[in-house]
Amino acid sequence: MRLPRTAHTRHPWRIHEIAGDFTVEDVWALPTPGGPDDLPELVRQLAEGIRSGVNGDTPLTRLLFAVRWRLGALLGWDSRASGIGARTASLRERLPADLREGPRGPDLGSSTFTSLYETGDEWAAEMANKTVHAVLHLGWVGDGSGGHRGQMAVLVKPNGPFGRLYMLAIKPFRYLGVYPALMRTIGRTWQANAAGRGRR
Repeated sequence: MRLPRTAHTRHPWRIHEIAGDFTVEDVWALPTPGGPDDLPELVRQLAEGIRSGVNGDTPLTRLLFAVRWRLGALLGWDSRASGIGARTASLRERLPADLREGPRGPDLGSSTFTSLYETGDEWAAEMANKTVHAVLHLGWVGDGSGGHRGQMAVLVKPNGPFGRLYMLAIKPFRYLGVYPALMRTIGRTWQANAAGRGRR
């Protein structure tokens, strides 16, 4: 379920200290009911999904992803020269000492995302390309009925006018393809792993 931006901004997340010049683009309640200490399991699950790639679970979403990756390759949007450490500095350079010296979070393999930090109730990863510098943020929050669940926010810093135009142009793609596919995958995997979590 999509949430208002205030569901992210009103919470005292550590990411606010680091990405104050980023815009909160989207906030979602994740279909991941659990206990108070289940954030590491959600982070592990999402990291594995990012490593293997999210390419859609229906013909429409697979087509949308294929078009995006093809355009990115043709136009050079996702080249190393436009990524973290090349076009833009990593947000790890902004981390306060306790976060910089604490757990970084899981390895994301060849994904364009890189883990920034992990705490007891949040995890953040970043990526950059020619169009945008973005942060994927996971928080673990109360669900209002005594349980807990994940909450995902996407923060962005467009790269100039082209980046702002790009974000506007891909908005339908995000809502028709990316987020529905991601929510379905997260929910299915979380439920499939429920028995294993209960035994720990």
